Amino acid sequence: MVGSVSVYSTRYFCTYFDSNYLSRALALHASLRRVCPDFRLFALCHDEKSFSHLKQLNLDDFVPIQSSEFEKEDSALQAARSNRAAIEYYFTCTPSFCLYVFNRFPEVDLLTYLDADLFFFSSPQHIFTEMGDASIAIIEHRFSLLARHLEKYGRYNVGWLSFRRDTTGIACLTRWRNQCLEWCGDYLGSDRFADQKYLDDWTTVFSNVRVIRNIGANVAPWNIANYRVASSNGAVSVSGKPLVFFHFASLKEIRPWLYRMNMAGYYTFASKHIRQNIYAPYVRELKHFGMVGTIRNRAPGKKLLISSLPKRLKIMARDARSLIFFDYLVFFKNRFF
Repeated sequence: MVGSVSVYSTRYFCTYFDSNYLSRALALHASLRRVCPDFRLFALCHDEKSFSHLKQLNLDDFVPIQSSEFEKEDSALQAARSNRAAIEYYFTCTPSFCLYVFNRFPEVDLLTYLDADLFFFSSPQHIFTEMGDASIAIIEHRFSLLARHLEKYGRYNVGWLSFRRDTTGIACLTRWRNQCLEWCGDYLGSDRFADQKYLDDWTTVFSNVRVIRNIGANVAPWNIANYRVASSNGAVSVSGKPLVFFHFASLKEIRPWLYRMNMAGYYTFASKHIRQNIYAPYVRELKHFGMVGTIRNRAPGKKLLISSLPKRLKIMARDARSLIFFDYLVFFKNRFF
């Protein structure tokens, strides 16, 4: 029954990153601390720098796990690392890391995977309440009108995925792991894309899957044009609903005072509310943690409609779009514009 899960139970999350995304992971953790009173975030650290940093912090609610420890008894993952690009290996790890957490931490009854570039603005309890007693919870991309052609990269987004420790949850993770080990290319091929497009058939293959309808969950550059963004007394809303978390996919620091938001990539203009109440607080948090530039992620549409053009022309087209939509956030005298 929807709403049957206790509000007061410990929430278990997991994510992964390397030092390129360390500041984002720290911002994610900080945002969870503000809105979730009791949680643990398990972190697969893909390099020594990120692991050492978290180890030194020694936080009870942020648990670092070395990639070597994660892989050491998993020959299939070790083989995968050697036969694909680094980012493809990272995507391959998503289901395997979820299974690892279940196996290593028996107290985890419900585990939620989070992309490291998420940031919470209000309590995730809204999502858990909607999930109820379902075995799996997933969220659609909800592409805006001008971005709907990107559904070929997957109907559902990997940014938030919840799995219960039950027959269905474990079976889904095991199947997904096997699929990713077989193929996890960072390109669209044969009805597959990275770890993401495998999600498309979950609602038909598995029972007790909840598709989260809360529009405040996984708001992102590819869907924010669907909503009216407002702010009152510091609380951000989308079409009248609380913004739960935003997915800051492909945000890039160009200079210490200039950031590209990646809204133009989806033909969307960032309003004042989006700039001042969503992006500015996040970038300020990243600056606090020492932001570095972006790396490749699974954001749909990175190749967009111009994938057949030479690389230089693609970059020119991207930069032209960014100028047309003024896709930049400027930091000047401790203010964002």
